[in-house]
Amino acid sequence: MKRYIELLERLIGTPSYSREEAQTAAILEAFLTREGVRDVHRSGNNVWAYNRAFDPSKPTILLNSHHDTVKPNSGWSRDPFVPTVEAGRLYGLGSNDAGGSVVSLMAAFLHFYEAEGLAYNLCLALTAEEEVSGQNGIESILPQLGELSFAIVGEPTGMELAIAERGLMVLDCVSRGRAGHAARDEGENAIYKAMRDIEWFRSYRFPRESALFGGVKMSVTIVSAGTQHNVVPAECRFTVDIRVPDTYTNEEVLAVVREHVEAEVSARSTRLKPSSIDPSHPIVRAGVALGRHTYGSPTLSDQALLSIPSLKMGPGDSARSHAADEFIRIDEIKGAVEQYIAMLDAICL
Repeated sequence: MKRYIELLERLIGTPSYSREEAQTAAILEAFLTREGVRDVHRSGNNVWAYNRAFDPSKPTILLNSHHDTVKPNSGWSRDPFVPTVEAGRLYGLGSNDAGGSVVSLMAAFLHFYEAEGLAYNLCLALTAEEEVSGQNGIESILPQLGELSFAIVGEPTGMELAIAERGLMVLDCVSRGRAGHAARDEGENAIYKAMRDIEWFRSYRFPRESALFGGVKMSVTIVSAGTQHNVVPAECRFTVDIRVPDTYTNEEVLAVVREHVEAEVSARSTRLKPSSIDPSHPIVRAGVALGRHTYGSPTLSDQALLSIPSLKMGPGDSARSHAADEFIRIDEIKGAVEQYIAMLDAICL
């Protein structure tokens, strides 16, 4: 365990903001090589490897977490790049989100690396740009990883089992009217047209609801119109934040929106998909057998870029992520390694 804590301290001490993770990628690549892993792969700032006895006839489990971080906020009372252990807590930027998951999944992977006769192959992928949902992170290497059966995505969940995650879609909408003089009741007010659509976003309820999340959540968050007080505006622009549960795809929700509103609607992206794994899946049952609980996660992760069943689970607490004086407890990492190994034991051996 000591070498994994030391590895995490090195990662903390090496700035790895999203899109600037080259140095931590090199650290992870070198660590796996020193541990005897052959054929360590790297593309951009993404690093991955397979178990030694990889068998292409068997299904493959993806073990994934990210080594990029956000930038430290102004509330830090200590140097975010100086790893410090106090009272069993390891402080430092990225310790909780998601360095603890990175080293814990790596330890579990190396535990099984030499094993023969596993029911599944293991693919460890330590990836970049998660914090910005970047296109040069896990999404960029998925075609190179081969066919994957399901994924364990390492994020701070207290090692509870996040079996679903909402997707995210942001819509830019434009209502068009006709300009005129406000004093003469001329034109067609684009704001009034937008208000009808905004009311639809506020009140509409999609028929299918998720057992974990309830319905699709739509929030109008930005509205902009007009040039001066005496001109009827010809255009009103507004933005809608939509959180999509596991009962719909982003494309299905977008089609319903366009069917019901008059405004021109464009989605910035549909790539951040809702994700889920069946509660009866063997890996979920293995976690439940260890006394862990299932839930739906409100936060977004790289699960949104995967098109396979995925379980989000890792050491730490989501409430510490992106917070000043971020930390993870040493015993959380130790417990995570033991739980990962026990769950993989249950389905691989």
